[in-house]
Amino acid sequence: MSIGIPSRVGLVGYGLAGSVFHGPLIEATDGLALTSVVTADPDRRDQVRAQHPEALVLSAFDELLAAHPDLIVVASPNRTHVPLARAALEAGIAVVVDKPLAGTAAEGQALVELAAERGLLLSVFQNRRWDNDFLTLRSLMDKGELGDVLRFESRFERWRPELKGGWRESGDPAEVGGLLYDLGSHLVDQALTLFGPPEQVYAEVDVRREGARADDDAFIALRHRGGARSHLWMSAVASRLGPRLRVLGSRAGYVKYGLDPQEAALKEGWDPVSTHDHTWGAEPEEMWGTVGAGEDTRLVPSLPGDYPAYYRGIAKALREGGPAPVEGSDAVNVLCVLEAAGRSAAEGRAVRL
Repeated sequence: MSIGIPSRVGLVGYGLAGSVFHGPLIEATDGLALTSVVTADPDRRDQVRAQHPEALVLSAFDELLAAHPDLIVVASPNRTHVPLARAALEAGIAVVVDKPLAGTAAEGQALVELAAERGLLLSVFQNRRWDNDFLTLRSLMDKGELGDVLRFESRFERWRPELKGGWRESGDPAEVGGLLYDLGSHLVDQALTLFGPPEQVYAEVDVRREGARADDDAFIALRHRGGARSHLWMSAVASRLGPRLRVLGSRAGYVKYGLDPQEAALKEGWDPVSTHDHTWGAEPEEMWGTVGAGEDTRLVPSLPGDYPAYYRGIAKALREGGPAPVEGSDAVNVLCVLEAAGRSAAEGRAVRL
């Protein structure tokens, strides 16, 4: 049941992020109404009209600013994140930005400070905090089943030996493309959420595919101040995929293969509202992970993934004025690590933070 008048949301960009993630999740959220979408692409404009018939389709960002919605969601190419978010905040409008927030930590910090000065919400869409494997791991850790976590291994690997083209693979630094900032934003955010800031960063960043210009194969090692170590892999050239998670604790370990099913469900057009009470985010038993030590292991039911929780948190923050589900400062911390990873790879050494 709705709580008061829904907050009006304007969405900028209707590529993969806008059409598959933000649009459906906004519409699925009680307390939010997708009232306008900005895209100049004729095919995408038709797609918006078909999928969100009540939303106004706009051609330019300035038109959206003039409409002054309660929230602007920036899901356009990475190079536009900072200028569009800044313009929205300067216009007095709350902002959600798809990851990465910015190309540099300094740019991200400037946005955080601007939002604080204006008393506005600034959040970053780190949806992988609501993956089923991550939620299950947090539950195991909260129950003490793993003991003290010694090493956190996390992977987003793909086998895509052929280039797809587009700005993500252009290699132009202004585009903020490549896997280090794309998939690395998720992996580092999860590691910092679990174990806090690192004191040391080591990374290997490579360009593997023929004709490639942007990094497509990377590894990051973090030594956290609390003692845990995170080993993070992101690759487009993994001919054999490793486990999604392998987490080694002093008492037991947790191993999980396969990706959370929510992205695939959204791409298939599943509605999080109509399926949420039954199967949304649920995973079949054959995909569950295992926990144990040595030969003594058991299956662990995967908790349902819950991407809708992000926008439920946004709706609550707008309504009640509380914290965002992901703070802008969290994204700045991620960018600090990614910048250190870039320096480490370039200089061939570990970087202390």
